[in-house]
This record gives sequence, structure tokens and C-alpha cells, in this order.
Amino acid sequence: MFRIGAHTSIAGGVLNAVDEQLEIGGNCGQVFSHSPQVWQDPDIGDDEADEFRSVVGEHDLGPWVIHSSYLVNLCTPKEDLREKSVESMQQEVDAADKLGISYVNVHLGAHTGAGVESGLDNAVSALDELDVLEGVTVLVESDAGSGTKLGDEFEHLAAVLERSEQDLDVCLDTAHMFAAGYDLSTPEAVDDVVAEFDDVVGLEHLECIHLNDSKHACGTNKDEHAHVGDGHIGEDGMRAIVTPRRHERGTK
Repeated sequence: MFRIGAHTSIAGGVLNAVDEQLEIGGNCGQVFSHSPQVWQDPDIGDDEADEFRSVVGEHDLGPWVIHSSYLVNLCTPKEDLREKSVESMQQEVDAADKLGISYVNVHLGAHTGAGVESGLDNAVSALDELDVLEGVTVLVESDAGSGTKLGDEFEHLAAVLERSEQDLDVCLDTAHMFAAGYDLSTPEAVDDVVAEFDDVVGLEHLECIHLNDSKHACGTNKDEHAHVGDGHIGEDGMRAIVTPRRHERGTK
């Protein structure tokens, strides 16, 4: 079954995310486990988690993804920020395990002048500190590449997957990819990008797609989403991206 859903809100409790997903007709989804703008331990009770698991199973609604806090920076050379980032990621992994959620999604972050290789090494060592429980997979998300942020090149994603001791996979955000210079505006361009990703990273590592259009032109490194079909990628590109044969392992 082709799985497609939306990022839904847990305001009022995690079951609200399920209700919203059912209302829009999604069959998988993504949530924040808490406000993404603060350092905060997810506050999810045992009964709430059990009910989430039950309702999700009843409706065959999944897989689900927890998107990590925007404050997390795995590439940072700053020890205090690194420690907070690792702690936050461990909390997300634990929350995913509690809820029966399969994936925790994270951006690599920015090297802030330390250099690309140093930033990638920092990200790998931070990820390797995590105790990732069975049934949970950490996904490294592609980035638009503004400033010193990493993940805008497929080679960055491949390097992290190859160097890490964790069994990592990838989430591709179409708006980020487009901003980073991967043209997705035509079926032919999409085919070329998929082939390049398969060659550099491997389609077997693609577990999730964030389907967003871009308010800015290809290669601008500007991370600003547009509604599907309303941006510079456009309807032709978006239709090509969601053609299942192009990314059979994509779940969202």
C-alpha cells in the first residue's frame, strides 16, 4: 500500500495527531513529541502511549515519524550544544519506543566554521552515542544547505551512514533538495535525481519523503516551503516524485 500522510499536531495529547490524520485521510504521519523550539523531555504518559498504539493499530495507521527538535545540532564543535543535542535525541528515541513509532528524523545541523569533514565526524560520533532501541530507526534528513548546514549533498548523507555504527536511513525533503540544487521540476529531472541518490546513497536507505514545494528557485539554498504544486517544483515535478516506481521504499 502506498503510504502518504501529514505532519499533525499533538497539542492536547498525542491522540490528537491520530484524529487529525484520520480526518484528512492519511495513512501514516509525523509529529513533534514536544515544542521543537525548546529543550524539553517529551511528556507522554503510559496510558496515553498505550492508547496511541491501540488506535494506530486498529486503523492500520503508520508508520509514524517523530521529528526532532530544531535546536539539535549534531555537527556542532561546541561541547555544551553537543551534549544537549545527544540528550534530546535520546529522549526522542525513547519516546518513539514508548509510542511504537518506527522513526526519529533529524537534521545534521551546522558545522559553524569547523569544516565539512569535522562537522560530519561530529554528527557521526553524536549519533553513535545514542542507545537506539530495537524497532526504532534514526533518519538523517536532507537539508537546503544555507550557511554551514550539512546534508545538502547526497555525499554528506552517504558519509554519515557509512561512518556511523548505527543502522541509519534517510529522509529526503523535496523542498530542501530543490533549494540545494537538485532539480525536481520535470519527470526527467526527477529520474536523474533518483538515479544519483541510488548511486551515491542507495534507494534501500530511503525510508521517508517530506513532500514540499519550494518558494525559491533551484540552487538558492533558501529553505522556505510552498504548498505542493504551488512553488518552483510545480505540479509536473510533484506528480513525478509521488510515482511509486521511482522510490519504492519511500513511506511518506
